[in-house]
Amino acid sequence: MKSILLIGMGKFGRTLGEKLLAMGDEVMIVDKNEDVINSLSSKYADAIIANCMNEENLAALDVPSFNACVVAIGDDFQSSLEVTSLLKDLGARRVVSRATTDIQRKLLLRMGADEVIYPDMDIAEKLAVRLNSDKVINYIDIDADYSIFEIAIPEKWIGRKLIDINPRVKYGMNILTVKKGREVISSLDGNFVFDEGDQIVVFGNTEKILAFANQKK
Repeated sequence: MKSILLIGMGKFGRTLGEKLLAMGDEVMIVDKNEDVINSLSSKYADAIIANCMNEENLAALDVPSFNACVVAIGDDFQSSLEVTSLLKDLGARRVVSRATTDIQRKLLLRMGADEVIYPDMDIAEKLAVRLNSDKVINYIDIDADYSIFEIAIPEKWIGRKLIDINPRVKYGMNILTVKKGREVISSLDGNFVFDEGDQIVVFGNTEKILAFANQKK
């Protein structure tokens, strides 16, 4: 369980807050809009109406006590910059800030953000990959060259053993798990046989995995 300070309760902030609560985290939400906080206060133990560009308001929240502080302000980049800087000045352990452009990312990092996220860009990139391959279900970038993909197996794998397919050598990817409906199989040996409808979670070079996923047969 983590303690999270979440500043800015727009669509992104609300979605993130609900997910954190579902994972059992302690979440304090803050927004300067009274109507927004009043509409959410029943879901959170701590819901504060405050303008976080005011250092005294932020200091009163005991910033260092949180495992992470998230600046989810999406409609006022100047406020996002100032709040990010103030959080670091007040001793925040970790600050994650939201950006919509690469220039914003660079400025937020200069102001002290430990991590900058691009919600819109991330969604667009994942959708672009999925639109270009019927087999890709989901993926996560690890770095510029490597990713984890969830992929539907090709028809030619059905009924064949893992040792015969040898995906590490042939396709340059490591199979982490196999999903059979709701069942997840994490311990695989060479005699594992693939069935129709199986999905694989694989790690490897992004370009090589995409080339595999886009094979016609």
